[in-house]
Amino acid sequence: MKPISGHSSSYGSLDGSETYPSSTEAMEGDNDLEAAMFATAAAESVASNNDNVAPSFGSDDFVNIRKEAADAVDVSTSPQSPAHTDHLVKSRQYYRDMVLGVNDGLVSTFLLVAGVVGGGMDVEATLLTSISGAVAGAISMFAGEYVATKSQNEVMKGEIKLEHEHIANYHQEEMKELSNLFSLIGIPGSSPHLCYANVADSTAHSSNVTSSAKEARKLRQRMTHYYGSNPDALLKIMIALEFGVIDGETRSPGVAGAASLALFFVGSLPSVIPFVCVTDSNTGLIVSGIATAIGLFLVGAVKTW
Repeated sequence: MKPISGHSSSYGSLDGSETYPSSTEAMEGDNDLEAAMFATAAAESVASNNDNVAPSFGSDDFVNIRKEAADAVDVSTSPQSPAHTDHLVKSRQYYRDMVLGVNDGLVSTFLLVAGVVGGGMDVEATLLTSISGAVAGAISMFAGEYVATKSQNEVMKGEIKLEHEHIANYHQEEMKELSNLFSLIGIPGSSPHLCYANVADSTAHSSNVTSSAKEARKLRQRMTHYYGSNPDALLKIMIALEFGVIDGETRSPGVAGAASLALFFVGSLPSVIPFVCVTDSNTGLIVSGIATAIGLFLVGAVKTW
């Protein structure tokens, strides 16, 4: 019997004192490290080996792969190497709010301006209306995104709490579910054709396929053993695989709302600024229409860049 350790995440601290029946004994620290290194080497081998065969842990191929990976770190960081491209910045989970905010600001403010100009308003009245619409829309975007993100986080917090209870009370069922989820992260099952379909029909590679199937089973057994004896690690991987959530990608309601507010106001500027500089409302509408179209084009270009 082993106590469930509390799990602390960005959604809150989940402390529990329940116990669960473990189906395996706890692994030693060296074995845990070995399993993690084996998983990394196997993934690298599939990408680099023409035969798609993962080398066994401790073999010469395994050592060479790890050495080449370590050497590639220095090479890939040089400006001449096209293989190394930085990921998006850590704020990527807020790109949705940014794109939504600026697009909404561009389109809704222009349509508001077009409506009042069509109704015969002069330049001063149109300018006042566009400014009012920009401010009101920005505040509305902040409030809506804040509430939506906070509600989503509260729902996810409840789901994590429920998952914590499942691990404590239904450990065997959770391990079976994890086994089914392994395929989502490229951990093959016992059948060779699941991950080596490109060589399954070739008799020349039959021995390699058999060896690969054995290595796959060993890897699956080690990972199952590790997560089965580490409830905190099991909770984290279940959250990641079942809900698609990791702590580093958690969205802050305040940041999401502020991003929407700021970008909405920026998006509204092409429909506001022209009426500061013109004396005819129709001319201002034409200029704001052109500026809005350019803004939408730039947003699309940045989004796909």
